[in-house]
Amino acid sequence: MDMRKRKAIVEAALESEYERQALGIMNTEQALELEDSDGLVFSHPDEEAGVTDHFVDQDELRRLVRRSTSPLPVLQSPGRAARSS
Repeated sequence: MDMRKRKAIVEAALESEYERQALGIMNTEQALELEDSDGLVFSHPDEEAGVTDHFVDQDELRRLVRRSTSPLPVLQSPGRAARSS
């Protein structure tokens, strides 16, 4: 099941060289509204928040959410496209 959507739940954390300090659980929309900060990371939206060790930075989270909410391209076979002229 693809959980990458605007309301997927993620865990926000501050990550340093030595540890990761949990900040809280929120949806991806709220996470992307946070001010960008060094060390701010989020659990991957396809994983279970609060359980996974797979974390991404805010830029990567933005790419994941954007990819999942963009409309799928309409595929046409080459023969069909050629006949439309």
